[in-house]
This record gives sequence, structure tokens and C-alpha cells, in this order.
Amino acid sequence: MQTYSSINMPHSIILLQNGIKLVHQEVNSPIAHFGVLVNAGTRDEPDSLMGLAHFIEHTIFKGTKKRKGFQILKRLEDVGGELNASTSKEETYFHASFLHQDYPRTLELLADILFNATFPEKEIEKEKDVIIEEINYYKDTPIEFLFDDFETVIFQNHQLARNILGTKSTIAKIKQKDIIAFIHRHYTPENMVLSSIGNIATPKLVKMCNNYFAALKYQHDELPKRVPFTDYKPQFVKRNKKNAQAHILLGNLAYPYKSEKKYPFLLLSNLIGGPGMSTRLNMMLREKKGLGYSVEANYSTFSDTGLFTVYIGCDHNEVNKCIELTYKELEKIRTNKLGVLQLQYAKKQLIGQIAIAGESKLAEMLANGRSALHSDEVETIDETIQRIENVTANEILQVANEILQKEQFSMLLYAKNV
Repeated sequence: MQTYSSINMPHSIILLQNGIKLVHQEVNSPIAHFGVLVNAGTRDEPDSLMGLAHFIEHTIFKGTKKRKGFQILKRLEDVGGELNASTSKEETYFHASFLHQDYPRTLELLADILFNATFPEKEIEKEKDVIIEEINYYKDTPIEFLFDDFETVIFQNHQLARNILGTKSTIAKIKQKDIIAFIHRHYTPENMVLSSIGNIATPKLVKMCNNYFAALKYQHDELPKRVPFTDYKPQFVKRNKKNAQAHILLGNLAYPYKSEKKYPFLLLSNLIGGPGMSTRLNMMLREKKGLGYSVEANYSTFSDTGLFTVYIGCDHNEVNKCIELTYKELEKIRTNKLGVLQLQYAKKQLIGQIAIAGESKLAEMLANGRSALHSDEVETIDETIQRIENVTANEILQVANEILQKEQFSMLLYAKNV
């Protein structure tokens, strides 16, 4: 691991006294962003307590040894700051955005929440009702629920199949002791990263972090190990849904977070169905055929695998035609190598999107933290762009043939009378 101290460096990675990694980027801005990222999510929960990681994200703000819930909320809001959190299959994020002079207030608050949360039993029972309503909301939102449902279909009987929210029955089982046990097992120095972007000198921030986060000392001889997902078989599931539109999700496993093939596949996924209106599937299904309003491709990465999906919203009578045309377009991509101009255009489009996304310092702070969580390096936007620039047409053709095989695709369909 390298440690940088010069303000001219894009970021610094420092190992704090208790073993937590800190990644910091100095910027000349009145707004700062700071996050605590934990390498623990839904796939790390006990089998009977699905939704526990997300439940902790909610209840950790309900009180500490010295603050009540409303005092936690007001601590940053009183100075115009924002406090937030999120949970994924593999990570939990606690983060804040604030004026840069409020670094001490923010770090003290986050440390208090993480180390001194009391998880009052009354608040735990109350929050169960909130989570159940959140589950009901997602079930009433077909597109939101579709993607979670698809992961359940793809990763059958594996921890990655778990719904982040859990189920009504598993949420009802959660007790205070379960929360505390999960935190002691996973919220350890070697399993956490502090990430920061703001106008503060690195040595000053290091001193603050060593002060406020020194209380975290639980360590294990061996970190909890995840069970890799290895048993993929294509699945075809149809669910009878009386929505105005049919919702189609097609997909296959793809490359994990650290794979070098991630970069050509990012380019390929963006070309197939990224946010632009000129993507291959949007041009074919929407512009040429007028078959669907919403067409998109997504690529998600995990530590041991990845997932590529194509979503189509269309009329119930056009489902078969949309699926047929989608597979036809994917087969073209597998058999026809991109020309020089096509490759150049695809790169410029993705690089522009990455650069625009990089304008959000909050998103960049979280991306830096996630990178440091899984390795001893942080890939800058410039480095990501260079990796995209280096992708060749042959590499794109290779990943297309590895991932876009029709016989390896799964399908989830929400439609009438199926």
C-alpha cells in the first residue's frame, strides 16, 4: 500500500492506527463529503435473518449512548448538512455532505453512531413496521421489484439471491442481540474504509480520524468468508401481472469487480443499452420498430461475479417480438467486430458519461471508498478513462461471445395471462 501526502496527488490512502483505511482527496470546494464504508451486506447475513444489514442501516440512527434519534438527525441538519446511508448485497455505506469547516462535527457524529448506537428495543419494533411498508411499496412498483426478483431467480439458493429489504417474516424475527452480533462480526477495522473528499489537509484529517475512530478495535484472526456463487443455470420465469405494460428482464452472469474484462464489457453494455438514445437496442426496438418506451442494459459487479441485464417495457402483445429482436441484435454484436469509427464513438460516449458522473463529488467519494474497500489502490477517473481508451475491438468481441450467448441467458417476464 502506498501513502501519499502531497496535495498535488489525486488522493491519499492512509492506514490509521487501529487498521482502518482512509482514502482522502483534497479539493478546493466549500462542500465536503465523508463516508464510512463497511464490507458487509445482504449476502453476509444469517440465513434466517434476511434484511438484517439493511435493518441496521435504519436503526443505527435511532439513538446512541449520548444522543436520542432526533439529536442525531439535527446534528448536521442544524448546519445545513445531510446524513444518509445505503445497503447493497455486499456493502453498507454511512455518509454525510456538509460545509468543509464542519469536518470535526461530522466525524464525531459518524463515530458516535457507529460505536455507540444503542438500538433501543422500542425503536427496533417500530422500525419493523417501516421496513414492511417499504417492502409493500416495492411490491407495488413493478420495475423496482423486477430487478430484485430477477436476482432471486438467477442466484437461486445462494446468499446473492437475498432481497436487500428481507421479507416480512425474516424482519419480524430480528432482535437487538442479532444486530449487535452482526456489527461485532463485520464492523471491524480491516473490513471498513473511511472515504473523504473536501477542503482539508490530509495530515489534519488523519489526526481527526485517529482521534474519533480510535474506539473501533474489534478484530478477528480471520474475516468472515463469503461462499462464491458457482452454480448458475439459465432460468425462464413468467409471472402473471396485470400491469398496463409487460416487463421483460433478460440476463446472464458477467465479470466480477476486479476483472480486467470489466472495462471492455462496460463499453459493450453501454453500447447495447446505456443511457444514450442512440444505443443499439433503443434504436432497434424504439426508434425503428416503435415497440417499447423503455429499453436499457445494466452491468452490476460483485466480488466474485457480475450480472448483465437487458430490461424492456412494452405492450403485452409485443413481448415475443421484443425478445426475438433483442436476441437478434445481441447476436449481431457477437459476430460483427466494431469498426474503427464505431469503436471511437463508443469510447467517446462512455468517457463523456464517466466524466459527467464524476462531477458529483459524493458519488466519487463513494466510488473511491468502494475501490479502497476491495484493494489497496483507488482508481481515479483519469485512470478509468485510460483503461477505456485502451480497449480494443477484439476485446469487445471476446467478451460479447463470452457473455451474450443466448443459450446462457435467463428471463423473467411480468405480463398478463402467462
